Amino acid sequence: MATNKNAQLRYKALDKCFSNPYKKFFIDDLIAYCSQVLSEHYLEETTVSRRQILMDLGFMKSLAGYEAPIESYKDGRKTYYRYSEKDFSILKKPLNPSELNTLNEALETLSRMNSLPGFDWVNSLQTKLKSGLDLDKNNRQIISFEENEFLKGLGFLNVLYQYISQNQSAEITYKSFKSDAESQFTISPYYLKQYNNRWFLFGWNHQFGNIQNLALDRIINIENSNETFINNEIDFNDYFEDIIGVSNNLEENAVKISIKLSDNIIPYIISKPIHGSQKISGNILNLELKLNYELESLILSFGENIQVLEPFLLVEKIKERINKIKFID
Repeated sequence: MATNKNAQLRYKALDKCFSNPYKKFFIDDLIAYCSQVLSEHYLEETTVSRRQILMDLGFMKSLAGYEAPIESYKDGRKTYYRYSEKDFSILKKPLNPSELNTLNEALETLSRMNSLPGFDWVNSLQTKLKSGLDLDKNNRQIISFEENEFLKGLGFLNVLYQYISQNQSAEITYKSFKSDAESQFTISPYYLKQYNNRWFLFGWNHQFGNIQNLALDRIINIENSNETFINNEIDFNDYFEDIIGVSNNLEENAVKISIKLSDNIIPYIISKPIHGSQKISGNILNLELKLNYELESLILSFGENIQVLEPFLLVEKIKERINKIKFID
């Protein structure tokens, strides 16, 4: 069986069903769930046939597939399916030959893009994929990447990507850190951004009539909305031009920021600039940015190695947060 995108989505959906020890999945349940997963992925009604599900089961159980311990159990006249091994999942299995070939072909394509303008990110991605393939072959890891494998919400990443690419509005159930109650928003989704190992969705909130950013790890559920998609008129390169992180008050302007640096932190700041507006003169770091929570947090992360000189508002905010740290119970 061809290992195409549809097949991979079905295998993962079936794997989730077979891994659930608390529910009996009969053939009609498997058909319904796989159809739901494909429909949500492509944002259009997609139906999987009974014959296709049975073929998928056969492939997953085969040597060419995942050697999955799928067993059938009688419940009256009907039959349900489940893994006989409690902790088994195809996601824990090493890549099969077909998957390895597909990844190697992808690496070959990526290698041709390295020298193209705007594709600097390819080097990092290529190294990451190659390290995974080498680890699979040699069982020896020689490089690691900064990731949070326990981060919630990553399952929504591809779903939201499809919503954005299809110009489809979404009904999002959300629970912020500041509230114990869930909220529902109708969003026209525009943009996905990763910051500080977290993913954020930017879109137009239909109720409030403004741009909103939502952390994916706080999203509870996403469903199609019948409300008309509101077209994006924002250039997100400009949107992030004057800020650190993701918080942007569009009614505020960037301000001049002056920070005194210790001698030992200067080489670090030079090699890893805080922002594109950065200029260093002697021990003074000059920036032009909007003030936000992420900027404050970044400044505090340098500890005693930096001292904010101006603007006065930023100086006071940093003092206030330091005092809260000093007097915390």
